[in-house]
Amino acid sequence: MKSYQTQSLKTFLDQLSAHSPVPGGGSAAALTAALGAALISMAAHYALKRNLPRADESLVRRVLKSSERIRGRLQVLVDQDAQAYLQVVETRKASLSRKRAALRQAGRVPLDVARLCYEALDLLPPLVEKGSPYLLSDVAVAGEFLLAAFKAAMINVRVNQE
Repeated sequence: MKSYQTQSLKTFLDQLSAHSPVPGGGSAAALTAALGAALISMAAHYALKRNLPRADESLVRRVLKSSERIRGRLQVLVDQDAQAYLQVVETRKASLSRKRAALRQAGRVPLDVARLCYEALDLLPPLVEKGSPYLLSDVAVAGEFLLAAFKAAMINVRVNQE
């Protein structure tokens, strides 16, 4: 399977809309969360141009470092979700124990997505308080993306437990 990280957005969306098991909702959730994290990074970059007091600048730098770490991990999870689901598809005619093992593995990826969404949501308050007022809508959109991705990831966790 070719990595989605190296494909264009158009290619990813074409594949997402195709009659194919992957990418699917789990990969889309990870990408949505990565978009939220990217917006956090953008808002942090702008906040750092505001001549903040040293303590506030240090806080925003930590937000930026965390958001970039989270974004990078979420990008990897876009691919890992697809790989995990392909394993589920491949075990449809296998033994029950192999099916369950594949489902457990497939459930770990969206659980990671959900955890990272939760972690990223904690990065928003400093940007609301210290960031540019012109980017409050971007910070809010980041929050909405992260909430949507969290909910989507938890749907996949539940489905993979059945």
